[in-house]
Amino acid sequence: MSAKKKIAVGSHESYINRELSWLSFARRVLALAEDTNVPLLERIKFAGIMGMLYDEFSMKRIGGLRRRIEKNSSRISSDGLTLREELDASRRELHAQCRQLRQLVDDQLRPALAEAGIPILDYEQLDDAQKAHMQDYFHDAIEPILTPLAVDVSHPFPFISNLGLNLAVQLKDSKHKKPRFVRIKIPPNRPRWVELPDGGYVPLEQVIAANLAQLFPSAKQIKHYLFRVARGAKDDPWERVPKSDEEPELLPGSIIGMVTSELTARKFAGVVRLQLSADMPKEMQLWLTEQLNADPDDIETWDGLMALTDLIKIQPDGHPALRDPPHKPVTHPRLKQLEAPDNAIFAEIQRGNILLHHPYHDYETSIVRFLRAAAYDPRVLAIKLSIYRTSTQSPVIQALIEAARRGKQVAVLVEITARFDEAPNIVWGETLEKAGAHVIYGMERLKTHVKLGLVVREEADGIRRYVHVATGNYHPGTARLYEDLGILSCDPELSSNVAAVFNELTGAIEAQDYGHLLVSPHNLRQRFTEMIQREAEHARAGLPSGISAKMNQLQDRDIIKELYLASQAGVPITLNVRGLCSLKAGVPGLSDNIQVFSILGRFLEHGRIYRFENAGEPEYFIGSADWMRRNLDSRMEAVMPVLDAKLQNELETILHVYENDNITAWDMLPDGNYVRRSPAKGEEPRPSQEVFIRLASELDKEETLNTKNIKQQA
Repeated sequence: MSAKKKIAVGSHESYINRELSWLSFARRVLALAEDTNVPLLERIKFAGIMGMLYDEFSMKRIGGLRRRIEKNSSRISSDGLTLREELDASRRELHAQCRQLRQLVDDQLRPALAEAGIPILDYEQLDDAQKAHMQDYFHDAIEPILTPLAVDVSHPFPFISNLGLNLAVQLKDSKHKKPRFVRIKIPPNRPRWVELPDGGYVPLEQVIAANLAQLFPSAKQIKHYLFRVARGAKDDPWERVPKSDEEPELLPGSIIGMVTSELTARKFAGVVRLQLSADMPKEMQLWLTEQLNADPDDIETWDGLMALTDLIKIQPDGHPALRDPPHKPVTHPRLKQLEAPDNAIFAEIQRGNILLHHPYHDYETSIVRFLRAAAYDPRVLAIKLSIYRTSTQSPVIQALIEAARRGKQVAVLVEITARFDEAPNIVWGETLEKAGAHVIYGMERLKTHVKLGLVVREEADGIRRYVHVATGNYHPGTARLYEDLGILSCDPELSSNVAAVFNELTGAIEAQDYGHLLVSPHNLRQRFTEMIQREAEHARAGLPSGISAKMNQLQDRDIIKELYLASQAGVPITLNVRGLCSLKAGVPGLSDNIQVFSILGRFLEHGRIYRFENAGEPEYFIGSADWMRRNLDSRMEAVMPVLDAKLQNELETILHVYENDNITAWDMLPDGNYVRRSPAKGEEPRPSQEVFIRLASELDKEETLNTKNIKQQA
């Protein structure tokens, strides 16, 4: 038997398809919904997340492939697939996973909910008393807001909104020879899961379908079927790398108009996914497909519940045994014993940089406290912040509004092009402007993805700047659900570098030098490339070498090439990549020294850490950028070096905990598939997120005990 052909660096065989790698990540999330060791209501939540992920994949990725095909693009993917091959492979995998999810919900999760006393019942399972209650509910709370839309000569086929549930109703009555088609939209402003008086739920669409006779009293026959569409989300025009300097420039203020136009276009974009009841007659399926101008290959027939993303909303009161143990973040030890007023946080930052690890460290008592202190402290002159996503009634926004009202200079970069958060970001921007803040709506041709905060304070010895450099958004809600990192610092050089980034964001003037700060699209790709190449040189020279990195996604072809070359030079490389990864790990002759693993748990891993061995003098970085082409070339990103030895040790511990996870880590195999780790016989389980919870709690108790001892001695 001949030896297996060696894969060449840069060849099609050396890459994993981006879309299929993302769907591989989706399979790992789906495994959490399937895992019987996960509490039931958490499995329900993960099933809902899967429904949301499949919707988003359809809109963004399937939609994007469809548009490129329609434009007759001849683009070939990194792994050598044509657009048509890529689309067909993505569809097949998406449809297969959707079938698996439906079977999981019908065969396992719904029976388990019923056994737990919180069933999702079908309408026909209701007893007479329950049906009577549902009839009254329909009459009082549902029927008044329904709008039946007929399709006939005088009534054209109605517009079907994105991701809405719809009933396709077929009516027969004495006045018409042929059955009539009527569309009824399931109202999104009513609970999808209608609670029963004695516990449990029934789907809203089934309540409506079972009571259609109240809506059509003269009908002799009523048949009904469910359908749902997903519409494609356009490529971000603001995130494309310009092909030349001759491309037209955006006029001042036109970003808002462009985004508003995109939101309007999205509502009416073409159908990229059509979900139909499996019992819908073939003739009606074809007719609906034609009316919606959909591709028959985008049809998915569904036997059970549709719009599974709504499962996220099933969170009944009580049932603690069916949930993860409550997690209460702890205040960072450095911030725990600060006395009032809140501006004491500035003195604490002067004592040394503070590394925050959320959600283990409390966001409210760290970042929100920092911004509130800046808003109220009379010595603070200015606040600058980049907001990519934030929450309703955000305390971050409220702090900025208060600062502006108090006469401080407030400048906020509101990234209104954040995908699927454009509309609320426009609203927040307008609110801040009315309060007197300077609001900048993104940058020309670049999406702003930096996670930076800057506070300018006048002190006894002059002006001092305080900065927050982070991996996550200023979003207190997701700070409880996402794993992220951030550093509070008043280091003069770092503060000056961050100020230079803000000057570019607000003044559109690139700085000549960002110091040690890595800023995309200026020096970040070059600096990362140089550090990877340096590790390869050290390995060839027999010096200590190594790369450890944690990120969300890895796709950039040039970075992957450099990692392959470094591996072949003998550099040990460990990559903790949560989502898609186009690099192949552990392939003989290509990537023998590269290990790729993925962590999936109750929190969404979102932090980025980069460590380079550097001949025995390791360098550490954290920041907003993944190793994706978009992050390196077409976004504003900022990655900072971590020079403080104590903080380096903390990052080393974090990387070590992840690498030693034997429960929630998934290792990539040479063929691109993943296998979940499990403890060896007699080995203690080490799920990384639970380890971080325990470590934070132990440090919190230790700090509390030390404080009590000090007070007792005093």
